Amino acid sequence: MVINLQKGQRISLKKEAPSLSRVMLGLGWDVAKSQGGLFGIFSEAKEFDLDSSVLCLDANGRIQTKEDVIYFSNLRHRSGAITHLGDNLTGAGEGDDEQIIVDLPDVPPEIVKLVFVVNIYNALDRQQDFGEIKNAFVRLVDVSNNKEIARYNLSGEEYRDRTGMIMAEIDRDDGGWQMQAIGRGVRVANLEELTRSYS
Repeated sequence: MVINLQKGQRISLKKEAPSLSRVMLGLGWDVAKSQGGLFGIFSEAKEFDLDSSVLCLDANGRIQTKEDVIYFSNLRHRSGAITHLGDNLTGAGEGDDEQIIVDLPDVPPEIVKLVFVVNIYNALDRQQDFGEIKNAFVRLVDVSNNKEIARYNLSGEEYRDRTGMIMAEIDRDDGGWQMQAIGRGVRVANLEELTRSYS
């Protein structure tokens, strides 16, 4: 049974899936259609480019080098443990819009936390924010059997004026890993600014 996480909720992956080693984090979203016109008819949804990234943190909660940020221009961590499967420029279609594979046993021991974030590309110039995004989610899947372990669904209304989102974290826990649903919106110009607080 899939665990539907609430904001702030934490689960032990060691407990929920003891043999878990390779996981896929799938992130998805839709763009809300805007209401306008003489009779309030819904117009076509604007095109958004949302980018998912992984921040690899040490025991002090810091990013050690720029190679510890996995995103569309750095798709694979130097250890080979984390692979971003590519950038979706529109978010069109059903299911995951972007996927990230993590081989948990291969994550270097100095990395104790993986932070999964999403930001809207060029959001300030385009005057876009997460209040216009709907059906956003992050889900954790066991790659060995394609079984979905946990899912966290976000509501867009509370994220107006937010251009970045800290979706979830996976961190080391007593010889295993745990996942926490975060869902914290931030107002940033780009990924570099988002990561600055972790540097």
